[in-house]
Amino acid sequence: MRSSLAPGVWFFRAFSRDSWFRGLILLLTFLIYACYHMSRKPISIVKSRLHQNCSEQIKPINDTHSLNDTMWCSWAPFDKDNYKELLGGVDNAFLVAYAIGMFISGVFGERLPLRYYLSAGMLLSGLFTSLFGLGYFWNIHELWYFVVIQVCNGLVQTTGWPSVVTCVGNWFGKGKRGFIMGIWNSHTSVGNILGSLIAGIWVNGQWGLSFVVPGIITAIMGVITFLFLIEHPEDVDCAPPQHHGEPAENQDNPEDPGNSPCSIRESGLETVAKCSKGPCEEPAAISFFGALRIPGVVEFSLCLLFAKLVSYTFLYWLPLYIANVAHFSAKEAGDLSTLFDVGGIIGGIVAGLVSDYTNGRATTCCVMLILAAPMMFLYNYIGQDGIASSIVMLIICGGLVNGPYALITTAVSADLGTHKSLKGNAKALSTVTAIIDGTGSIGAALGPLLAGLISPTGWNNVFYMLISADVLACLLLCRLVYKEILAWKVSLSRGSGSSMVLTHQ
Repeated sequence: MRSSLAPGVWFFRAFSRDSWFRGLILLLTFLIYACYHMSRKPISIVKSRLHQNCSEQIKPINDTHSLNDTMWCSWAPFDKDNYKELLGGVDNAFLVAYAIGMFISGVFGERLPLRYYLSAGMLLSGLFTSLFGLGYFWNIHELWYFVVIQVCNGLVQTTGWPSVVTCVGNWFGKGKRGFIMGIWNSHTSVGNILGSLIAGIWVNGQWGLSFVVPGIITAIMGVITFLFLIEHPEDVDCAPPQHHGEPAENQDNPEDPGNSPCSIRESGLETVAKCSKGPCEEPAAISFFGALRIPGVVEFSLCLLFAKLVSYTFLYWLPLYIANVAHFSAKEAGDLSTLFDVGGIIGGIVAGLVSDYTNGRATTCCVMLILAAPMMFLYNYIGQDGIASSIVMLIICGGLVNGPYALITTAVSADLGTHKSLKGNAKALSTVTAIIDGTGSIGAALGPLLAGLISPTGWNNVFYMLISADVLACLLLCRLVYKEILAWKVSLSRGSGSSMVLTHQ
């Protein structure tokens, strides 16, 4: 008679040892990058606190400002009429440093142990985020202090993205890549939401804590990363992921390098070298210009430049826009802005599902970008008419704006980093990811800067700028969309041809 096992035993038996480790890596890398984004968000929440109308607040007895000064409670140097340009400059200090550092980070990410690289990056990011907030407690009013802190933070934050993508690439195969990466990439929106909610707790009081607390959390996560991150499955005697996308003829070809004694088995996100006879020679890391020659890298990189321009403008300026136009408090505007990130989670998952089903990454991105343009126009004109319309429009805009951005930075980067033209070279993934995200980060730097310069002329002009960038992102994908449509036609003709043969038989 078969012995019965406790339900808990059956639960643990349902999953293999490899699955548990893969789940751990997926969760850990999710939390790592959520912390990176959480530490970037407070500045957008605190902006409306750094410069505010103080006419309705009670002035302290020992205050030295004049009676007619309505900005006495603002934080110098952001208490002047040019505060939007100054805040835009602070944003840009971070984003320009991030964009420049990203091109270098991929090179280091291929050559250094990821556990040390990520841990050091998170500890330093937590330090610089906290130092920005400590400017409140140290009563610092010098613009250079905040700019220098943002530059340093931007540089150390480049350790994150290439590293987590490469680490996940070491563990996961190609099956349902868009769907899995769509869910995993929600760490961006989850981090933004957490950053908004945590910063909102102290924004109307000691706003320095809006930075210090996320900084401490990020540093703690860096310690956890050092203790628990496993870079390769082989480090814990787990099997490397299997490749699901290689054609059968390539698998059976004895001349194929993948079937040689020193075989290279390609995983979905990274190729894993295994040698059955003697030691294998490690493939050389791909050069920067070699990565640019991979088909699709340039188009998707330039598309991401404009897509990230739109996304990061919303990231850094949406709470201030809501506060100015809808006249909400800083905390209410920050809380409402999280709905844009909720839409981003939905959009990333939908984009991944659709692109998996259609096998059309570029077409999926293009369609979402086309729909995003009129939705941004409508949000600017009717989105603030009521709380219900604002909620609905924010979620829809978030999904359509962040969906393509999420797909390109995850599944598309992984596709290109393991492109067949690389012939199994596993060293390309980090460099390709850094090139794509680094180019996108140029747009991320330009967007908030342009918003700071344009917003004094009216918010309508900011939205016209965003819509123009969205259209340009769409146009840059036209050639790849055309190639995908041709591929679908060939696939359909083959399918109909096979059906006719079967019918005659």
